[in-house]
Amino acid sequence: MTVSPVMPTLKYEHHVVEQYINPSTWAFVESKFSPLAKELLTKVVHFIHDECLPAEELFHAQIEKDPSLRWKVYPAIIEGLKKKARAQGIWNLFLSKEKYPDVGVPLTNLEYAIMAEMTGRSHHFASEALNCSAPDTGNMEVLAKYGNQQQKDTWLRPLLNGEIRSAFAMTERFIASSDATNIRTDIRQEGNEIVINGHKWWISGAGDPRCKVHLLMGKSDPNNSNKYAQQSMVIIPADTPGVKVVRPMQVFGYDDAPEGHCEVIYENVRVPIGNLIKGWGRGFEIIQGRLGPGRIHHCMRSLGTAERALELMLTRATDKRKVAFGKTLSEHGTIVAGIAQSRIDIEKARLLVLMAAHKIDVTDAKGALRDIAMSKVAVVKAALDVVDRAMQAHGAEGISQDTPLAAMWSGLRTLRYADGPDEVHLQQLGKIELRRAEDLWKRQIAREEKSVQLLKAHGIKSHL
Repeated sequence: MTVSPVMPTLKYEHHVVEQYINPSTWAFVESKFSPLAKELLTKVVHFIHDECLPAEELFHAQIEKDPSLRWKVYPAIIEGLKKKARAQGIWNLFLSKEKYPDVGVPLTNLEYAIMAEMTGRSHHFASEALNCSAPDTGNMEVLAKYGNQQQKDTWLRPLLNGEIRSAFAMTERFIASSDATNIRTDIRQEGNEIVINGHKWWISGAGDPRCKVHLLMGKSDPNNSNKYAQQSMVIIPADTPGVKVVRPMQVFGYDDAPEGHCEVIYENVRVPIGNLIKGWGRGFEIIQGRLGPGRIHHCMRSLGTAERALELMLTRATDKRKVAFGKTLSEHGTIVAGIAQSRIDIEKARLLVLMAAHKIDVTDAKGALRDIAMSKVAVVKAALDVVDRAMQAHGAEGISQDTPLAAMWSGLRTLRYADGPDEVHLQQLGKIELRRAEDLWKRQIAREEKSVQLLKAHGIKSHL
């Protein structure tokens, strides 16, 4: 399945990369980048700043031009950007060629981390322009890793080509979805068909007019003694009878039209048995394989959002047209301190992400569980703090629609729930740390025994 375009060459431009990637960060990772990765990064930097950022105003204007079309037509600017990105070879960068040789790009997770950060600077559509946006990225990885050939030909190919969009249906209403074993959507086999009944919500992408397929996880064997073998995953064409998109959910008033995060009811939905992914009872295995990389991708993009927010804060603080108490904001100590703290927060968070990405490269997502959990919690909180300071520096403008800051804050706040709330990751991380306690006790006892021997050898009585 060959879908990758021919990659035209573009000379690696060190000065361009350092203009947008913090020089200290780049000095830390440059040696780990292949020549191809450096060329691709140069292209991504140019594309984000020369194509995506200037198009943001047009993107919103095309959505708002006719409110009746907000959920029916996607802004035309996107398709033009996608064609440009694909022509330049900056396409499907998230898929590793090592793991997916037929469709992947020869990049490591560490290399992709820096590129994904760049897309976070234009969080509305830059990722999609490169065909690297959620939930499609995770769904493509599922189909590439677990799908059979027919499923790949039918759904993976058009997704890789950017011809369609998709939705991932896991979270459910009326239950605690932070524990995926609680999922109640019923999946059962009837003859040569699978019948699905369930009530989902916060289903990203389900409102998009280009969404042609849902990947749904539900319960197929509720009485199985292994609670992690009760779930299965099925492919549901979006136009299947019984699929009802009830409404878009709002986040602080944002509905993210025309993609949305929707409430969806599946009522007696019937699909062929061939739409089962991997096999019965493999749902939990599939989502674990999907969510690991997805979590780190969110962290990468969040850093780009934080960098963009800090840049907005810097330009606002030095705007000579807006003087408060006889000084520009940059002459007020609290603002200067906030700028400094934002830089510290971003750099600390980025190191966690790069460490997690590198760990995935040398092991896999499961081997990097601890690092992914730390990144998922720390990075989003750090980015939120940076955006909040930028909002404060802008005054009332910072919470209005006249800057991207309010939308940034809303999106980042949502990520504290997406792919598992902070509390779940903290619980997991704490348990991983507690596993060290047994060895720590052994070491402590060994030290104490040696200490007693030393004291005795020197004729000194312990004061303890």
